Amino acid sequence: MFIAEKINLKEDRLSILTGATWNDYEKFNTPEYHSYLISYLNNEITIMSPGRNHERIAETIGILIEAYCDKYDIDCFPFGSTRLEEKGLEGKEPDTSYAFKTDKNKPDLAVEVIFTSGSLNDLTKYKYLKIEEVWLWQNNQIKFYKLENNDYKTIKESFFLKGIKSQSLVGFINRGFSESTTKIRKDFFNSYFSS
Repeated sequence: MFIAEKINLKEDRLSILTGATWNDYEKFNTPEYHSYLISYLNNEITIMSPGRNHERIAETIGILIEAYCDKYDIDCFPFGSTRLEEKGLEGKEPDTSYAFKTDKNKPDLAVEVIFTSGSLNDLTKYKYLKIEEVWLWQNNQIKFYKLENNDYKTIKESFFLKGIKSQSLVGFINRGFSESTTKIRKDFFNSYFSS
């Protein structure tokens, strides 16, 4: 197995193991790796230790999702970064994820924050897992994707959270770099839901 490591102390820390097997991947499902986000696809294991900015953006997105559910009285069931697997093929730990209305075996919506790790290729991983909606945040932008006919299509408005548009949500998300989530949540309620 070959290990390539990319370290940026300001952001995420990333290691990639190539030539890996599913059994190798399963060895990372232990308490000592609980603070890492680990994925597997095509004999490659990606191990990522999220940096501070990564965590702030992911948490801000989660807080806004939960604020929306509070406002519209939608039952939401957080999965957080629970490991999602298609045994032997693919494994992924999202930054955060949720099921809506009823508790399910897998989330309806997964959120992926991309700084040093991840790309649109993450959609391939989620496609194997059949996650219906995926939000990808990258370069201060967020895009929503809906699984249709076994492929992801870009959507402007969330399928599960009607009324949330990617363009109007991104401003609140990016405030997470420097502002209190308490203030962001309050402003989200006051301005986003005022119309």
